[in-house]
Amino acid sequence: MTNKCIQCGSVFEITQEDLDFLEKVSPIINGKKYKIPEPTLCTDCRQLRRQIWRNERTLYKRKCDATGKDVISVYSEDKPFTVYNNDYWQSDKWDALSYGCDFDFNKPFFEQFKELMQKVPLLARSATNNENCDYVNQCGWCKNCYLIFEADVDENCMYSNYIYDSKSCMDMLMATKCELCYECIDTENSYNLRFSQNCKNCSDSWFLKNCIGCKNCYGCVNLRNKEYYFLNEKLDKESYEKKTAPFRRMSVKSLKQAHKSFLNFAKKFPQKYFEGHQNEDVSGNYISNSKNCHDCYDINNCWDCKNITNSRFMKNCQDITVFGSLKGAEFCYENHEIGDGVKNIIFSDQIWTGCYNIIYSKLCVNNCHDLFGCIGLKHKNYCILNKQYTKEEYEELMPKIIEHMIKNGEYGEFFPKEIAPYCYNETVVQDYSPATKEEAIKKGYTWKDEDKRDYLPQTYEIPEYIDEVKPEITSQTLACEICKKNYRITEEEFKFYKQQLLPIPHECHDCRHKSRFKLRNPRHLYKRNCQKCNAEIETTFQKDSDAIVYCEKCYMEVTE
Repeated sequence: MTNKCIQCGSVFEITQEDLDFLEKVSPIINGKKYKIPEPTLCTDCRQLRRQIWRNERTLYKRKCDATGKDVISVYSEDKPFTVYNNDYWQSDKWDALSYGCDFDFNKPFFEQFKELMQKVPLLARSATNNENCDYVNQCGWCKNCYLIFEADVDENCMYSNYIYDSKSCMDMLMATKCELCYECIDTENSYNLRFSQNCKNCSDSWFLKNCIGCKNCYGCVNLRNKEYYFLNEKLDKESYEKKTAPFRRMSVKSLKQAHKSFLNFAKKFPQKYFEGHQNEDVSGNYISNSKNCHDCYDINNCWDCKNITNSRFMKNCQDITVFGSLKGAEFCYENHEIGDGVKNIIFSDQIWTGCYNIIYSKLCVNNCHDLFGCIGLKHKNYCILNKQYTKEEYEELMPKIIEHMIKNGEYGEFFPKEIAPYCYNETVVQDYSPATKEEAIKKGYTWKDEDKRDYLPQTYEIPEYIDEVKPEITSQTLACEICKKNYRITEEEFKFYKQQLLPIPHECHDCRHKSRFKLRNPRHLYKRNCQKCNAEIETTFQKDSDAIVYCEKCYMEVTE
């Protein structure tokens, strides 16, 4: 069957498997199943609705409402929320049940949830078990890191998103087990790699794309286990070192030109229609060690899933944005940021660590179960709007609430954009679906205007070459060449550039992030044909893309 999306108007398919899944995850309360209805939004619009609840990179200085101390938070001071620093929020110095209230059957549920969200203290940032990592978010078990987001187990890393188990890396996007790497995208288990994309097990190289096991290579595409290659041409060691000598000390201008030239050079080579390995019956992009997962992106070790992004160890889940972890999630639907051993979570935000049977709740953690409309609870069960009930009272009241939501047209949908805690341009939506203020407001979203201020003029003329830059740069004000915002170079950052003989960038970290992000394909599948054998493929490369796209069989034939 098909539905017409009530937001964008596109027609989307609902399969029998989708209906069977909704039947499987529909909650059973006091012996009765409350079937989740078919979605009213298409896959893309459902994803956008969840993304508006995810602020990764926009940080503010504000006061902790418990201690009065300065904190770094994802919530600006003008937001109508109570915000606690992470240590205080995790402590037993406050009780989320003290904010409990009765369900009001004269009001829509979402209105009541919004009111509760403005009372219950929220976490300043999603960060745990870090050391010397004040300016990070969605981050855990990291040390000496600065402005990294969605990151775990990193050390001495800066200005990166989705970076894991890495050391001394900077300006990375989607990186795992890397060290001394710079400006790389979708890179794994690599060392001393620069300006590269879709590479694994590579080292001591510049400008690689789709390479595996390469060392001492420059400007190469689709190579396997090669050394001393220059623009895909084999050289002896002496010739290679002579050829690459001019590139070991580069100016900002020459580095930008070299990167631009390489991107044009890479277009001459075929691209594989899909990035992933060790999969069975999957579709999407960047999938590994997974089975029966469709329209999924940046996932690994998942089974029987659909419409999942940036997650691992998920089983029988649909429409999930981010998380999972080693303990994963199971039988969950329409959630943002859930994982670490959770089960039967539907229409919720930030549910972690051993929780189960939770509906329409936010920021409930540590073995909670049987919650509805709750915020900030730990080790609690049988609660509605943060009010404690007995099991019998909970099971008696819940059916009435669901019937009330069905009557108001609320049941079966994720939280609406109207009650999202962030503005459009504060969230990851601006990465995946960039919009102007006028466009966002026209679609019913809110927008965060920047504080009115005049940007300061640059106080330091940056030399073209790093060995000419003086340490005093760390105390100077710089101005981004693209957006004109001021930025600074930290001492650790300066040391990195010096050691790696890299020029000081002339753009702020936000503009550098945007440039990297544009080099990844959109999260949308298109049907087209392999440009060698004409086999039908489903890929993230659009039909009008200038990329040469091959099916896996044909691609394997041309890799060296």
